Amino acid sequence: MMLGKPVLTFPPLQEGILIKRYKRFLADVQLESGQIVTAHCANTGPMTGVLHQGGRVRIRYAPSPTRKLHWTWEQAEVKSANGTFCWAGINTSLPNRLVRNAIEAGCLESQLGSIGDIRPEVAYGIQQKSRIDLLLTPKEDCDDSRPIYLEVKNTTWTEGSLGLFPDTVTKRGQKHLEELMAVLPESRAVLVPCLSRSDIDAFAPGDSADPLYGQLFRRAIATGVEVIPCCFGFYRDQITWEGMREMKKI
Repeated sequence: MMLGKPVLTFPPLQEGILIKRYKRFLADVQLESGQIVTAHCANTGPMTGVLHQGGRVRIRYAPSPTRKLHWTWEQAEVKSANGTFCWAGINTSLPNRLVRNAIEAGCLESQLGSIGDIRPEVAYGIQQKSRIDLLLTPKEDCDDSRPIYLEVKNTTWTEGSLGLFPDTVTKRGQKHLEELMAVLPESRAVLVPCLSRSDIDAFAPGDSADPLYGQLFRRAIATGVEVIPCCFGFYRDQITWEGMREMKKI
């Protein structure tokens, strides 16, 4: 797939100004019309570097009788290292879908081979208590026929143009690294940092936020876990494939 091609399209989001985020899951936004609405914030983390009170945001209107809130916060405008602005995706329910769509479009064929089947949320790990984001089955003609356990991590925190994960201590992320290592060598283990802003040039573990994660990350790579940072661009009515990024030497 060519760079800049959409991997996901949707009705145009509405823009507004973030008044405040509170109780982790709520955000008050003033729309361009002046109306103030409360949107669901589908991000449990600290949102380091993308949470700017008074900044521009984009939210999705999706009324449903099964939802208390009709609005969902999807994107935030962020300042890039070069002084310009771009949009970052803050909805952590999206990255798995974006990476799956990229795989199905052939964007990662050179890294993963031809994929015949993709299954989400498959139980694995110690006593089958974890779920892998995507379990890939290679096509029969692939040189490496091992199943591929693929874990996705949404990444929006940056230092300059360097993308970092995590932005806080993540026991869950540490556990995922250990469980990825455990499927080797019978299976392939792949970690995909989903770089949810187009101004990122490279990726590294967020050592300052979670030193233990950084240690496990390095051990995972040494053990054979593959890391494929994938970058996406966020727009009012689409999300685009912006290619893979390099790992910073660590």
